[in-house]
Amino acid sequence: MGYPEFHYKWEWRLRSSPERLWPFVADTNRFNHDTGLPSVRHAEGAVQENARQNLRFSKLGVHVEWEEEPFEWVRPYLFGVHRRYNAGPVASTRVLVELEPLPSGGTRLVYHTWIRPKNLLGVTIVPLLMRFSYRRAFDTAFRRYDELAMMADHALEQPAGVHFVPGGRARLDALRRGLLERTEEPELVARLVETVEKGDDFVMARLRPYALADAWSMPRRKVLELCLRATRAGLFDLRWDLLCPLCRGVKESGSTLEEMKQRVHCEVCNIDFAANFDRSVELTFRTNSTLRRVEERTFCVGGPQLTPHIVAQQLLAPGDERSVTLPLEAGRYRLRTLGLPGGQFLVAEPERAEEGTLTAARDGWSGDELRVSLGPTLHFENATDAEQLFVLERMAWSDQASTAAEVTALQVFRDLFSSELLRPGERISVGSLTVLFTDLRDSTRFYREIGDAPAFGRVMDHFAVLREAIAEEDGALVKTIGDAVMAVFRRPAPAFRAILEAQQRLAAPSDGASPFYLKAGMHHGPCIAVTMNDRLDYFGSVVNMAARLERLSSGEDIVLSDAVRQDPEVAALLSAAENQLILEPFEAQLKGFDEAQFHLWRVRRSPRA
Repeated sequence: MGYPEFHYKWEWRLRSSPERLWPFVADTNRFNHDTGLPSVRHAEGAVQENARQNLRFSKLGVHVEWEEEPFEWVRPYLFGVHRRYNAGPVASTRVLVELEPLPSGGTRLVYHTWIRPKNLLGVTIVPLLMRFSYRRAFDTAFRRYDELAMMADHALEQPAGVHFVPGGRARLDALRRGLLERTEEPELVARLVETVEKGDDFVMARLRPYALADAWSMPRRKVLELCLRATRAGLFDLRWDLLCPLCRGVKESGSTLEEMKQRVHCEVCNIDFAANFDRSVELTFRTNSTLRRVEERTFCVGGPQLTPHIVAQQLLAPGDERSVTLPLEAGRYRLRTLGLPGGQFLVAEPERAEEGTLTAARDGWSGDELRVSLGPTLHFENATDAEQLFVLERMAWSDQASTAAEVTALQVFRDLFSSELLRPGERISVGSLTVLFTDLRDSTRFYREIGDAPAFGRVMDHFAVLREAIAEEDGALVKTIGDAVMAVFRRPAPAFRAILEAQQRLAAPSDGASPFYLKAGMHHGPCIAVTMNDRLDYFGSVVNMAARLERLSSGEDIVLSDAVRQDPEVAALLSAAENQLILEPFEAQLKGFDEAQFHLWRVRRSPRA
């Protein structure tokens, strides 16, 4: 026999806007934990068509299994999910959460749930749980989220429930004193220690330093470097997360780069992808187990905040149509489905079209790039003969990720974690880097004139000057080769400033010693990371060209590739009158590059500088 469906509708009026509430309310993994639901596990045949997932949990001796449809949402106004149960007292549930902005400010939050019992046990326990347990738990959670959304600093989302191991608090206090002695950032150290003391397991299992810095309104690089130093001291463990390029979920994690797989499969997106340091490998931190226990359990596998770059997700039957109105940030977006290759791009800009139609057709997607306003109504059309999960996503990656490409190009990381290597033979793209090569001019004559021992000391001093100038610009010294140096930077401008500073200091030493003249060459472009001679190194044509450019330098100039010269930041430095720089174009052939002529630039200081 069939049983009637229960429908519950609860409302709250909250002070925060939908935009501020969304990261909390739509974090269904945290919400399920906060409202007392048990952790979930995947059942057999975990992921099916269009990201349906088979899941299960146990509570009070009752085993529950279900098939979960993909969540649907329109950020930041509504989300919902439909579940069909294979085992347990319930046949199906549907949830819909709506966030409506109020004219006077704040949000009207409406929570709907429809529950169809499977048997008499379900008929009995559903009303009891919903009225006397979940209603109260939901109220507590939503009001807590409203408080957090109103706070400027909500890095500590749950101040209770922290479990230190025996002696953990004493160790934490000792580590705090040690960090204070090693750094000049007492406020940051205090904030970081407080996070370890009060941050809940969701925060401490995957601490993201840039997100923490943004919550604290502090410089990102300072927070990242403090986390690295705290890891070396024993406060955290490093964790490298490999992210899917489509859903951007964590697919593999390891404590070292050596554990990182080069190719991984994402079951949800049904794709294989290669590790890429520039985007898909992120460094996060986890509290060390000698301080406190951190349980990493999953309470929901498909909520909107698991993929915050996806602004709308809708499941459409064959031939179905649906319209959504949503706020968009300016930038580029892509609409794709899990069942069709490719996708259609659109750009959100002020004062563009207020409506647009996006059609998934049997023969693929339109090649036209749609241009819409920042608050458009988009019409999704499924013109195929199969169900399609429509996914509208921002193309820009989150800038809160401390990527492997960025971290491994920092001097402080190389100083503290020189043992971080890839597996022998592994080659991983790190995206685009600026590569700088330097070498001392006439170093052989210098050794002959003053003797090996004194000359060696001066050369070591020159390395110290270079190292300091490179580190000040957030670069990293990769290796020394005789008197030569190879360094990497994320952008050309910091590399250019670093070598200008080093050349100036070496050419006019403060101790009155003989000047050193430093030959330098720079190039920018894609590189590959490898492990060579027990160090993380880089290779590729960009590295080779930078090495060749250094040989064209006289020691009183810098040779730039056209890629560096055309960088907007570098162009601004070159044109700034206070820098007093002279720029001279020239062409040259480079050994190993098929005798091609390259358009290059020589930069030197004005004689008046």
